[in-house]
Amino acid sequence: MSESDEYTPPKVWTWNKGSGGRFANINRPIAGATHDKELPIGRHPIQLYSLGTPNGVKVTVMLEELLALGHAGAEYDAWFINIGSGDQFGSDYVDINPNSKIPVMTDRSGPEPIRVFESGSILMHLAEKFDAFLPAQGADRAETLNWLFWQMGSAPYLGGGFGHFYAYAPVKIEYAIDRFAMETKRQLDVLERNLADREYMIGDEYTIADMAIWPWYGSLAKGILYGSAEFLQVHEYTNLIRWSDQIAARPAVKRGQMVNRPYGQPESQLLERHDASDFDTLTQDKIPEDQRGKVDPHRAGLKTA
Repeated sequence: MSESDEYTPPKVWTWNKGSGGRFANINRPIAGATHDKELPIGRHPIQLYSLGTPNGVKVTVMLEELLALGHAGAEYDAWFINIGSGDQFGSDYVDINPNSKIPVMTDRSGPEPIRVFESGSILMHLAEKFDAFLPAQGADRAETLNWLFWQMGSAPYLGGGFGHFYAYAPVKIEYAIDRFAMETKRQLDVLERNLADREYMIGDEYTIADMAIWPWYGSLAKGILYGSAEFLQVHEYTNLIRWSDQIAARPAVKRGQMVNRPYGQPESQLLERHDASDFDTLTQDKIPEDQRGKVDPHRAGLKTA
């Protein structure tokens, strides 16, 4: 269908054809599992099942930051979930996250495993568990949560709105691209203004608000996300770029954005992370070419549930 074609919605929508676009093969109007599949369980208290998208990076950055602070209980196994192949619709995965999105985490440090899904919920769970990166009370706590929930509510307009219609949709629809480009630039301006007189999102303190916002909007401001730098004129947002560069320089952030990452330079991809030494030994550049892109859930004595 071209943009000039007129479309009249039927009285009742039915799912009788693919939607087209990059993710058409995994889109469907119903929830639930499509197949039986066990999830592996490693040896650490925290089990993460994820992919190195912006939502996944939030959590791996948080875990690496906690480990950098010396919280040994934040040691984790990060398992690669291939959403293009439908791993998120396996039976065990759906049991942990009925919404079938990444990331999802199980905290097995107590007598019974705790399932935690939605990236913002995972960040809060970890922040409260380890008393880190979330002020305990008062105005700073409220401000941190303001920006955390701002990101959770705003990013769907960026990813599912602008990103989809600008980069992934099978046809370019001017109305849709204009609508979401306008909203994306408004969001960038919100961040630009907030960071004009603040080092981090809430002031002088680095928090889970920064960890939530950076993978989406830091990448966008640096021209990485959707190849849209010139279209959105992202160079105009100088405060946001300064903040983005400052976050990106943190060693834990550098490690976190490598985990479960299936794209980019081979040395930046650590498909699965089960030990801190994996960053030195198991990135894709250190794996034989015929084995790259493959993961083995039984390596290093790991077991399935």
